[in-house]
Amino acid sequence: MDHLPGILIHVFTTAGFLLALVLLARILTQRRSPTSTLAWLMAVVLVPYVGVPLYLLLGGRKVSRRMAAKQKIRPAAPVLPADEGLEHQLASLGFRGGFAPTRRNRLGLLLRGEEAYAATLRLISRAQETIHVATFILGRDPTGRAIIAALAAKARRGVPVYLLLDALGSVKINRRFLAPLTSAGGRVAFFMPMLHLPFRGRANLRNHRKMVVVDGQTAIVGGMNLAREYMGPRASQAHWQDLSLEIRGPAAEQALEIFRLDWQFAAQEEIGRWRPNPGSADDTASTALQFIASGPDTEGDALREALMISLFRAAQRVWITTPYFVPDDALLDALCMAARRGIDLRLVLPRRSNHRLADLARESYLSQLQEAGARILLYRPRMLHAKAMLIDDRVAVTGSANLDMRSLLLNYEMALCIYSPEIIRELEDWMRQLMADCGERRPHTSPSLAVLEGIGRLFAPLL
Repeated sequence: MDHLPGILIHVFTTAGFLLALVLLARILTQRRSPTSTLAWLMAVVLVPYVGVPLYLLLGGRKVSRRMAAKQKIRPAAPVLPADEGLEHQLASLGFRGGFAPTRRNRLGLLLRGEEAYAATLRLISRAQETIHVATFILGRDPTGRAIIAALAAKARRGVPVYLLLDALGSVKINRRFLAPLTSAGGRVAFFMPMLHLPFRGRANLRNHRKMVVVDGQTAIVGGMNLAREYMGPRASQAHWQDLSLEIRGPAAEQALEIFRLDWQFAAQEEIGRWRPNPGSADDTASTALQFIASGPDTEGDALREALMISLFRAAQRVWITTPYFVPDDALLDALCMAARRGIDLRLVLPRRSNHRLADLARESYLSQLQEAGARILLYRPRMLHAKAMLIDDRVAVTGSANLDMRSLLLNYEMALCIYSPEIIRELEDWMRQLMADCGERRPHTSPSLAVLEGIGRLFAPLL
């Protein structure tokens, strides 16, 4: 009996060593960038008691059987060819997560938290047939309670209500908080509950998509979660600077199709395909829109590929706003090449984000981009959470994805491509207002800071 603890220690040490060898082989055979591969190898080899469980929990990327079981997003309608008037469309090469552009849409920008809050509650209150809501974070706060109360009121009136929450982003939400909605007949599902994920490599693959779709015809999409940091009944400096959009038209049906497949996966139940009323089309609407889905349920990395090709096509300018900037090497090279060939490349970031590790990791990338000729603008007033990209005067892209490896290579995301000169000008004016509240990033020559930047970049793929 005295030798039992020693034997157990030996068994566990041997098992841990063998497991580390298996993981090293798996890491080396996965299709990752060299930077990501090296980061995981170092974590497993140098700090195995941290690196091994961390990889088991977070290391998976489009490899789980559970992920493979989710129905792929394969839009039924063919993508329009380039000669149909949308010559810069991001999915003109048939990206596997890209829907066909639709033309008869209306779109309005929601640039402030109080605008998005009022629009969301107004849209829910006007629902007659169905309400579908997906969010990464539902706040356990007055904003979240108001959303639940509005959804419950419609459910009591017989309107089918579906609420899809990411289990990690909305980890603080419990049955008691959702009781007003579920007791009224509303349906709630959590995307990959954390209690069902012990060491399955799926905790890393989160549903970051955000949408409110009503009656299959109107939707609010973008980067805002349903929490008080993002929106509320009154204007507040506590609200993060963010961006959402309200759309009406056939593009809303594309958002609903993405939701339908997400719900089918999370709730293990079918939602019928939306069949629009032929008489509901607005012949006076003319905004061309197109959704691109990205994540483990698409073939390849659709959004990342679309952005890179759009960078190569750009002729004059690329303006980007994003809260976090941790690109993979290929995307960074595409951005640097755009800057070197004279494209007006501007990157707007928060001076200090809500994730300090992400701020450390971005510095090396920013230095490299700045050396290539890009302007790096740091937004000073408050946290900037908006995601948008303007390419020339021909296309704008916004949605749920940040410009980092997590959004472009791991998460379930959705982006809206806008082919409207009027809306692009509105977004340009908005971005100019952001830039007016920015300071230029100052390059540094400190060797010690350069070392810190290098360390941050080395472990950036783990963030």
